[in-house]
Amino acid sequence: MDINNLIKETTIVYDLKEEKEVFWVNPEYGKKAVLPVDQADIFDAEARFQRFAPYFKEEFPETTQSNGILESPLTPIPKMKEAVTKFEHYSLTGNVYLKEDNKLPISGSIKSRGGIYEVLKFAEQVAIESGMLTYMDNYSILRESKFHKLFSNYGVSVGSTGNLALSIGIVAAHLGFQVTVHMSHDAKKWKKDLLRAKGVNVIEYPGSFTSAITAGRKKAAEDPKMYFIDDEGSYDLFLGYSVSAIRLQKQLKDQNIQVDKDHPLFVYLPAGVGGSPSGVSFGLKTILGENVHPIFAEPTHIPSVLLGMATGLNDKISVYDIGLDGLTEADGLAVGRPSRIAGKIMKTLLLGIGTFEDARVLAYTAQLWDTENIKVEPSATGVLLP
Repeated sequence: MDINNLIKETTIVYDLKEEKEVFWVNPEYGKKAVLPVDQADIFDAEARFQRFAPYFKEEFPETTQSNGILESPLTPIPKMKEAVTKFEHYSLTGNVYLKEDNKLPISGSIKSRGGIYEVLKFAEQVAIESGMLTYMDNYSILRESKFHKLFSNYGVSVGSTGNLALSIGIVAAHLGFQVTVHMSHDAKKWKKDLLRAKGVNVIEYPGSFTSAITAGRKKAAEDPKMYFIDDEGSYDLFLGYSVSAIRLQKQLKDQNIQVDKDHPLFVYLPAGVGGSPSGVSFGLKTILGENVHPIFAEPTHIPSVLLGMATGLNDKISVYDIGLDGLTEADGLAVGRPSRIAGKIMKTLLLGIGTFEDARVLAYTAQLWDTENIKVEPSATGVLLP
């Protein structure tokens, strides 16, 4: 692959190299495709969450009100809409809502969906294969010491910039697993401190997310009892995220929000490695149909999914290959190489991708707090692009 020719001959790649704010429209959007996952997989994941609900209800008091189900509210943000449209000097028809995954129980980010789900699936597998658990049991028994002893014989590890580590680390440690998190230098200190306080072994790397996840994958391969959760290529993570579509369908109905040809739903999602927004998008397109239009948003300094999809190279190219530094205040999105599966599955499901400068996302983060009293990380507000 000749990177210099790719930059010269491909306008979108040149613009990305120049750190411009761009919007790429996916030319494959809406075409027919055969996918490796389907609706049955989404409902299988939801059934697993339901089986674990009694465990969460007792183990994590913050889930008591929701009967052990991990979910976030769908919140109208009219004041934020007014502020953003005034700030950007444009008009916007329709209503704007925020899916407040910052309020998801346990770890407070979208990563609670996928990260926690994959831990649960592994724990269930270990417990059932041991003969200590059946599918018909009340899963609250997983709080018993005999299960902690069982799980302590196994390790769970992950490479992360922060939020995925929190989701996996907190729940896996509660279950009794030995947990190791490989974190890049740009992960926030408070996240590292919190994980260590939960008994998680945190290993820091001076390089990027790619360095952390590569090292984590290698170390896990050396230990037959270490289960590595791979953010760059896990279908279990992907399906955990997809369950949000089932829940959102009900929330839309409860708020009398119609989704049809005359009332399309545009869903804006921040993208780092691309797994979580892709899982959500797949779920929404599968459950709600063709009138849902997913759009990703990425920092201008590290638009890994856009670069991968626009060139068709997906995970075979990194933003560092075209000379970008990968530095952004939206640290949750600081991933230089996209998921091995996201671009391939989203090839026909994604409307497009926009990029944003840090100044814009920081302004939006402040505006969301000032107008709606909602506090989120900068990586969450890149989705409010015009």
